Amino acid sequence: MVESDSSQDNSLRYDPAFRQELERLHRLTVYGRWGTVCLLWLLLAPPSLWALRSEFALWIDYFTWTAVRYAIAYNPIPAFCLSLCIGMTVAVLLWQSRNILWGISDRQTKRLERQLLQIRQQGPSHPLWRWVMNNR
Repeated sequence: MVESDSSQDNSLRYDPAFRQELERLHRLTVYGRWGTVCLLWLLLAPPSLWALRSEFALWIDYFTWTAVRYAIAYNPIPAFCLSLCIGMTVAVLLWQSRNILWGISDRQTKRLERQLLQIRQQGPSHPLWRWVMNNR
């Protein structure tokens, strides 16, 4: 029974419709990641920057690393929010750059294939059905 499952997976890999749906699912993953980054920047960055405005005024006059450490130590929530925004942006940039330069990894391809099979199995009730299976 394991052989039939693997032979079915191999036959799906060469199916042009399956490959096209897999590409759409990957594209949705990319859009989702960038959407998350944009949402973080829109929701967290403005209040964090506003909370640090007095620190920025101090930095303009006397920029030192001690002033930066002081701002982070006495404003931990805004510092964490800005770090989260920057960290997520860098992570998505590195992830997408790796995919562009070296292609999608085998592990990620397997994950996308499993997710696509789950979408196919669940049918139109799956939230991503409409975007992945738009030609059916």
